[in-house]
Amino acid sequence: QVQLRESGGGSVQPGESLTLSCVASGRIFSIYAMNWYRQSPGKQREFVGVISSDGTTNYADSVKGRFTISRDNPKNTMYLQMNSLKPEDTAVYYCNVPTTSFNYWGQGTQVTVSS
Repeated sequence: QVQLRESGGGSVQPGESLTLSCVASGRIFSIYAMNWYRQSPGKQREFVGVISSDGTTNYADSVKGRFTISRDNPKNTMYLQMNSLKPEDTAVYYCNVPTTSFNYWGQGTQVTVSS
């Protein structure tokens, strides 16, 4: 029913910025919170941040002050603005929407930060 797809990943140098997008088929963003997760090579998937239905955000300590989550409900899109990127930010980034009936995940987009 609902499909999520991330985009915007790429390869950048430390200190540069990227903006990721997560687009959903179906209109679900108006009532559900949405999460960003990431998974680095050889590590478990970790929480990055969340935005609630009213726009309230929360972030992992590792990205606070550098990453910003926003949402555009009419476009069924969530964004992750990443500034001051570090090599340790290298990971596959996933969006996640936990509804009351199903826990939706995208397929991920690769972010590589290296000099």
